[in-house]
Amino acid sequence: MSPSEQLNAEPTLPPSRVLMVDDTPQNLVALEVVLEDLDCELDSVTSGNAALGKLLKHDYALVLLDVQMPEMDGFEVAKLMRSNKRTENVPIIFVTAISKETRFVQEGYRTGAVDYLFKPIDPMLLQSKVNFFLGLDRQKKRLEAKVAQARRSEAEMKALYGKE
Repeated sequence: MSPSEQLNAEPTLPPSRVLMVDDTPQNLVALEVVLEDLDCELDSVTSGNAALGKLLKHDYALVLLDVQMPEMDGFEVAKLMRSNKRTENVPIIFVTAISKETRFVQEGYRTGAVDYLFKPIDPMLLQSKVNFFLGLDRQKKRLEAKVAQARRSEAEMKALYGKE
């Protein structure tokens, strides 16, 4: 395969991942049922600390984050995510049944949310929003793979023909 063919070949991309965080296991099951047909891997945890641990181990296209949880609420998780280089740009959608007051919604956006949804969630709306972020993640991964391939090709050319 020529260098130009290599650059234009569609790279094999790792699957996109979505992290679902809610202290109520039934809510996680409901989210999983709504999202199970999407082209992604779904991870779920029941605490903010567990979410932060997952975020440090894996790359996520999106985090669906409950607001009210014991020990560490969703706002605290979001603040910690935004303060870490690895997780500062991971999109967050807050999902809540209780915190519907304007001050909570504003706090959600202040802590870095891209959206704030209220339970019960419209399944089609949630699928649409998650699909949007999965598409962005795939575009980002494609671009990163093409840049990496271009750098490899450039290095190979320099190795073959010497540096100029």
